Amino acid sequence: MRIEHDVLQDFVEKIFKAAGSEPIEAAIVADHLVLANLSGHDSHGVGMIPRYIDNIKAGALHPNEHVEQIKKDGSILVFDGRAGFGQVVAREAMAQAISVAKETGLALSALRNAHHIGRVGTYGEQCADAGLVSIHFVNVTGHRGLVAPHRGADARYGTNPICVSLPDTAEEPRIILDFATSKVALGKIRVAHNSGKKLEEGLLIDKDGNATTDPGVMFSDEVGSLLPLAEHKGYGLALMCELLTGAIGGGGTIQPKNVRDTRIINNMLSIIIDPTRLTDTDYIASEMKAMCDYVRDSPPRAGYDNVIVPGDPEREQREQRRAEGIDIDEETWRQITEAAASHNVTL
Repeated sequence: MRIEHDVLQDFVEKIFKAAGSEPIEAAIVADHLVLANLSGHDSHGVGMIPRYIDNIKAGALHPNEHVEQIKKDGSILVFDGRAGFGQVVAREAMAQAISVAKETGLALSALRNAHHIGRVGTYGEQCADAGLVSIHFVNVTGHRGLVAPHRGADARYGTNPICVSLPDTAEEPRIILDFATSKVALGKIRVAHNSGKKLEEGLLIDKDGNATTDPGVMFSDEVGSLLPLAEHKGYGLALMCELLTGAIGGGGTIQPKNVRDTRIINNMLSIIIDPTRLTDTDYIASEMKAMCDYVRDSPPRAGYDNVIVPGDPEREQREQRRAEGIDIDEETWRQITEAAASHNVTL
């Protein structure tokens, strides 16, 4: 089906209010999920609602929690998300880190124990809105691994995303690089599975470590694994995400001695920088413009219309989907409406 984003936003808010969220929390979570769909990242959009509702019922996700600052040492901040909605507690932690970065020029933030924080690019955009540069590393605990290490035949860690953001200048819109360290995010596998589609080769292995194009292997009892991007390079990035956030940031890694149930607990280590402390803003603007123009002017290879920079696809998708609506496959919509009906909410 296709649904207008404002209608979808209202529907999602009603679902979370019925599930126990205060109105402002329901609005923040709904806005985050719908914006992910608008941005073309359906994997982190409203398709997550059934999992969130299940985790609320199981007591693994706590509505109406707020981030707790448990340490401040100069420009270093440590937060506990108290298993609250990640979209809320990560936003609150980032707001405090932004305040410190504006005051001191630099902030380091470690967020622990947040329920699924969603599209990490959201927090890069939050920093960009404040005119700041940011780097974010994320891991996930609370459930089994999803991605096999390079040379490995079974899953040992999560999709462990990385985000780097640069703010808008007078001549160039913000650059937001946000990617999973697996070849594809699990949510995209879920979307393909719900749509009854096969995947490209080279993304998945089955329970025996053999290549497969069937997304169903990630949702069966004998589960398969995603593969890391760029072979050993993506695996190395993922492991560093795991260690920076889980060990250095103190939130715990996915190794099996830590708790595993049905939760989706994220930890995020963020570095926030005031670029004006490093060099002149006019120089930054001119270099960003010149460099982005330079790469965009490369002649596109066969099969491509143009060369893009990070952030371009999301801007294009938002414009198109705001005008035309958001497509949601039949099975995902069934799951969403079933979750809504469990709290007597209908569209």
